[in-house]
Amino acid sequence: MEMLELETIVHKNLLQINSTATSKAEILEELGKLLQKEGFITNKKMFLDDVYLRETEGETGIGEGIAIPHGKSKAVKETTVAIATLQHEIEWETLDGDGVEVVILFAVRDTDANTTHILLLQKIAILLADETFIASIKQVQTIDDLYTLITKS
Repeated sequence: MEMLELETIVHKNLLQINSTATSKAEILEELGKLLQKEGFITNKKMFLDDVYLRETEGETGIGEGIAIPHGKSKAVKETTVAIATLQHEIEWETLDGDGVEVVILFAVRDTDANTTHILLLQKIAILLADETFIASIKQVQTIDDLYTLITKS
């Protein structure tokens, strides 16, 4: 499999700190708007429909306050992630039954579904297996700190 460096798919302009979103729908809408504004998706509604379709297949709240919703979609022009930390925990279907404080939304081109998507999830999963990383991502105060934490960990 090809090597995938997080710097190639993590972009500062797709990171948010202290979002005031109060629901799953609100944060997905916020991140979808951001992805469209920055040119990573062509159609926010189509992309979010694909994200919600994936949500019906099982929990994307992986526990420890983290959710990793994702959509493989024809609307995605370039595989990437949009990440938000939240001011207040929101309800989400999670493996541990707790709410979510960090949302890592994967936007995956449908043509990348079997390669990039797997590698991307694998890299993020490795980071999320580290309790220090989880504690750190919940505490970041700036976009630069969030970007550095994700790409240099």
